[in-house]
Amino acid sequence: MEGIRRWWNVFWSPTTKFSFGTITIVGFILGILFWGGFNWAIELSNTEAFCITCHEMEVNVYEEYKETSHYNNRSGVRAVCSDCHVPKSYGSKLWRKIRATNELYHHLMGTIDTPEKFEAHRLELAQVVWDTMEANDSQECRNCHDITYMDYKIQAPRARSQHEDAEKEGDTCIDCHKGIAHKKVEEELIETEDEEELDFSL
Repeated sequence: MEGIRRWWNVFWSPTTKFSFGTITIVGFILGILFWGGFNWAIELSNTEAFCITCHEMEVNVYEEYKETSHYNNRSGVRAVCSDCHVPKSYGSKLWRKIRATNELYHHLMGTIDTPEKFEAHRLELAQVVWDTMEANDSQECRNCHDITYMDYKIQAPRARSQHEDAEKEGDTCIDCHKGIAHKKVEEELIETEDEEELDFSL
């Protein structure tokens, strides 16, 4: 009991201006406000409206995406940019946000700020996304589509055959579904002598 009383006195005894307890409580409240604001900013940056604030995205990939079934479809379910490009798990999501600083660098440098520049680097950009999806077994695709939940009986014969083979062989979504939401590009990167090779991966 004496130990608790001593701790209580220390907790509330003043420092130069404030008691330790006051500092702790204020710090706790500020911590909650900071964490709430941080998470609010993270979620704000996951919205479609935020993604297309960048000119490069609005005039290039966003226009392509609007022509796909991920944008308009019979069921009315839309997959926005972050559904495909940002992981759901918190740790992976934060790592993706850190990696996005490389995209900010290229935005500021104007690397792909015109349709012509974007097309010149399209293959490199696509390869970065493909590599990421292959590495995590197309996790973002499988947040909505899971091959183990598919009813093969109601699929078209070709789709049924390919999905059955993919499940048996352990293929991941991106192995077959490149270009599903954007203009399809060749899988092999073509380098020319005068083309500067840039790092979009971080």
